Amino acid sequence: MKNNYRELLYDNETLEAKSILLRRFKKEDYKDVFEYGSDEETLKYLMWDGLRSLDDAKSAIIDFYWSQPGIYAIELRENKKCIGCIDLRLEPEHEKASVGYVLNRQYWCKGYTTEALSAVLSLCFDKLELNRIESTHYIGNEGSGEVMKKCGMEFEGIGKREVKVKCVFHDVAHYAITRNTWLRNILE
Repeated sequence: MKNNYRELLYDNETLEAKSILLRRFKKEDYKDVFEYGSDEETLKYLMWDGLRSLDDAKSAIIDFYWSQPGIYAIELRENKKCIGCIDLRLEPEHEKASVGYVLNRQYWCKGYTTEALSAVLSLCFDKLELNRIESTHYIGNEGSGEVMKKCGMEFEGIGKREVKVKCVFHDVAHYAITRNTWLRNILE
């Protein structure tokens, strides 16, 4: 078991994939962060209220995105635009983590989130040597579940009225993948 996950995350601040780069957020990303962080269609799948101004976006970068390692900007290689975020929330005592992501709606259904999740799963199992990675999505956001399935995650069930967001209870679909399943999928 790796004991110093934070150090390993700092050592892996940049992850590469075919079309995207996962990297630490930069101050200059604030306009791109505002673009996806203020879009109503995108926000309906998130627990936060979103951004109301460019200053809110600047604050989000400083207060949240820079708050800990394992929070990555999703950058398009072709033009260096920040199109979203993927973050890793570690539970070291259980050798597991949960992953969440958000993507600018203009870039949905193009494979970028699948690339990002695959890169993070590789980090989790190959370098952090975690045992299990989990992720969830609200029922109604089946595209997110498709991303998880493409990356080898397995559906584990639905939590009925599990979370209350913006005064509405949501059913939540749960997915996970273990290190053994990840390794088996690589060998196939």
